[in-house]
Amino acid sequence: MSEKPAGDGLWWWARRRSAALDVALAAVSAAECAAGAYGLVRDRLHAGPPVTVLCVVLGALAGASLLVRRRWPVVPVVVALVFVPGFFGVVLLVVSLYTLAATWEWPTRRVRVVVLSAVAMVETFGMVLFAMTAPAKNPPPAEQLPPTWVYPVIAAFVAVGMAVAPMVTGLYVGARRRLVESLQDRALGLEAELTLLAEQARERAWRARAEERTRIAREMHDVVAHRVSLMVVHAAAVERIVPKDPVRAQQSAQLIGETGRQALDELREILGVLRMTEPQEQVEAPVGGLPELPELVEQSRVAGMAVSLTVSGERLEYVAEAEQTAYRVVQEGLTNAHKYAGGARVAVLLAYVPNGVRVSVVNECPGGAAPVALPSGGNGLVGMRERVVALGGAFHAGPEDGGGFRVEAVLPSRLRRALKPLD
Repeated sequence: MSEKPAGDGLWWWARRRSAALDVALAAVSAAECAAGAYGLVRDRLHAGPPVTVLCVVLGALAGASLLVRRRWPVVPVVVALVFVPGFFGVVLLVVSLYTLAATWEWPTRRVRVVVLSAVAMVETFGMVLFAMTAPAKNPPPAEQLPPTWVYPVIAAFVAVGMAVAPMVTGLYVGARRRLVESLQDRALGLEAELTLLAEQARERAWRARAEERTRIAREMHDVVAHRVSLMVVHAAAVERIVPKDPVRAQQSAQLIGETGRQALDELREILGVLRMTEPQEQVEAPVGGLPELPELVEQSRVAGMAVSLTVSGERLEYVAEAEQTAYRVVQEGLTNAHKYAGGARVAVLLAYVPNGVRVSVVNECPGGAAPVALPSGGNGLVGMRERVVALGGAFHAGPEDGGGFRVEAVLPSRLRRALKPLD
């Protein structure tokens, strides 16, 4: 058997209690109305048994109308207004007025509540006043009657107690219930909103982690790929020339060591950033700028690449992130040339143009030399494109019409470094 949720169990228990209360009130009201109808027929109408039975049945049915007080609250009130002049139905009147005021929407139906309550009050007042002032058939001879003004006062108190008091109580209970329901709805709304905010926060955290992992992977690739590519190229050269030219082989071995040390230094910088426990501003790996491009090209030339560097335009300073991105683009282009265009001539262009700065690496069709076997994950050009586009620039990488391959990026002029005013 499946267990019901706690909330459903409480709701079911409350429904059972409400149904039991309605049945009990209806039974009491039916008994009172039946007794009142019987007394009315016996004392005033002096009718026969058939009429008496009929009136008693009608009185019981009138009192039993409280069974529908929650679904149709106006029905017991109307029934009570019909039978109140017959001097019975007090429980029916009080409970039905309370239910009417407590369950009907307030204030959208306040006119109906007030009108029905006023009619009940007037009827009750007239019934009580008539009962007190009507002449008795056999009055006691020496009975002292109170002053005339006492009767309306007593009738007014009774009318207020039977009509106004249950209406006011019902209004208070209904307002309190609606307040509790609105607070519950608000709590549920706040809970749903907090759940949504928590989901959004988790999604933002996931995106932040993904972006940070992407940034770290890009930095690791940029740092390692170029240096290791040079090391592999030098190692291949050493393997070829050791028997023929030991001196040159020794120079290549020294270059391998120097390149490895540079790669280790850059990796240590990155790992130092990753190990930071205190929140700090985002730190990029130590990267050269545009002035360091000749040194970068010279490293590839020493590794055996036929590479040239052309600089055009007036030298302008750009923000550090822009210069580092341009440096990375040239570095990635040279790395790809080492991997896929062994023996090809490579041209590096740095141009300061009016709309910004343009860097490109173009290699011709590979020559006779076999390309160096270097692993590739296909992430280098993707990372370059992400870097350039993030700065608002344009990036292109693809084959040339006449053969060869071009890697090119244009960074906008708005990334220029602002000139400091002279003192």
